[in-house]
Amino acid sequence: MKYYGIIGYPLTHSFSQQYFNQKFKQLVIPDCRYESFPIRSVDEIQNLVKQNPDLAGLNVTIPYKKQVLDYLTDRSQIPAGLEACNCIKINKSHLTGYNTDITGFEKSLLPLLKKQHNRALILGNGGAAAAVKFVLQKLNISYIIVSSNIHDDSTLTYADLNKKIISENALIINTTPLGTFPNVEACPQIPYQFLGPEHLLYDLVYNPDKTLFQQKGESQGALIKNGKEMLIIQAEESWKIWNND
Repeated sequence: MKYYGIIGYPLTHSFSQQYFNQKFKQLVIPDCRYESFPIRSVDEIQNLVKQNPDLAGLNVTIPYKKQVLDYLTDRSQIPAGLEACNCIKINKSHLTGYNTDITGFEKSLLPLLKKQHNRALILGNGGAAAAVKFVLQKLNISYIIVSSNIHDDSTLTYADLNKKIISENALIINTTPLGTFPNVEACPQIPYQFLGPEHLLYDLVYNPDKTLFQQKGESQGALIKNGKEMLIIQAEESWKIWNND
């Protein structure tokens, strides 16, 4: 039996368990299963691996994408400068980290980009934002990080946003969990009234299909995109990694 799973907390909205178990059923792979592990502290990963010797791979989600780096045996597969891990390949107690979010984000974003999408606002600065920053740097799209309080490399708070800043940044990416089911009435507090058809709002949230962030953008004529395609691509990339001997 090959055993896979996802760590995070609280995991009430996890996509991965349903996706992979459905995949195993469709492809008639009887010796695989995938489970959710809602661990309360990232250091529980050590006991998790020890207690489950058949565990061959893990996905990592909020809030552990950065914290898990300290528990990896091998970080060489994570690109330099990218301080986040969302995929782990396990060989006994040897944990090799990867980041498949970068592939998922880039492949799902590229078809939507237009000439005006050369400057971006990144809402939030957690583990999910790390992959977004990496991809934007690769694509030569300049960005500003917006957070509730100035910290790390964020330079603006939501209160600082105005018509000029919104008009100068036609790509706006929500990397926060705001709006995730069941808290569907929440959204990042940006001045939506200044959005227009030139804007692209990309939301890493995938449940619900259309968050309040996206709804508010769409009502102003903006193009919107949720995080489901990114999730599917990163999941398939994880599967390739786990099965690449």
